[in-house]
Amino acid sequence: TGKELVARAVHYQSARREEPFVKVNCGALPKDLVESELFGHEKGAFTGAVRQKKGRFELAEGGTIFLDEIGDIPLETQVKLLRVLQEKQFDRVGGERTHIADVRVVAATNRPLKQMIGAGEFREDLYYRLEVIPLHLPPLRERKSDIPELVVHFLEKKCGEMNVSLRRLTDEAVAALENYPWPGNVRELENVIERTIVLADGDEVGLHDLPLTFAEEEAREGMEQLPEGEVPLNKMLDDMERKLIVRAMDQAQQVKTRAAEILGVKTSALYYKLDKYGLE
Repeated sequence: TGKELVARAVHYQSARREEPFVKVNCGALPKDLVESELFGHEKGAFTGAVRQKKGRFELAEGGTIFLDEIGDIPLETQVKLLRVLQEKQFDRVGGERTHIADVRVVAATNRPLKQMIGAGEFREDLYYRLEVIPLHLPPLRERKSDIPELVVHFLEKKCGEMNVSLRRLTDEAVAALENYPWPGNVRELENVIERTIVLADGDEVGLHDLPLTFAEEEAREGMEQLPEGEVPLNKMLDDMERKLIVRAMDQAQQVKTRAAEILGVKTSALYYKLDKYGLE
């Protein structure tokens, strides 16, 4: 939904703009290393801790720390995060000295935290400490007017990163992006723009250059071939998925990691699908 963009906007419009902005994807951290990643550790604190390490809160000193997917933090670490918010203090793992935290905390989640509180999976006191200024970000499909501006932003960003000339989308291509439901929200849009830049032949990107179009074509083909009577939905979906994977592998010249990027899935998921459909 653009959570990180909003978090960065909050940071760069604040008095802390000259200090670090540190993002932490809590859902991507191994549960046994969350505390070490957030608060750091001393040498010898645990097996593998061969040197002292600063945590993300220390790295964000004076600036902003963005805790994405806050609902994935283990309960035992939630207690220590609550201490940081209440007392502005924390200890490194294995450490004896208390450190002072001078950071702004921006947290985000797509999980139902209130339901998690009822289930005993998230601390109620931490929830209310975090919910000082709540911001609800609607899904991208409800903010279609934002899409043209986001397209321009991601075109400039990705073309700059790839050191290629700036691409421009035709009105028809932008309209197609606006009409797509975007189940993956802003990150999916960013990935589509990146794939489009890589695969497009020229500086002007038309409807035929968008990765979305082949999925729409396959969906239309599938609907046109519906048999009379009962519809074998699972089989039709499998057939459609198989065709999309074959198309993506062809586009990626059989490079599986690239095909996974085109499809917007993890490489491990693609390997599973290739085996499932006998495409290895």
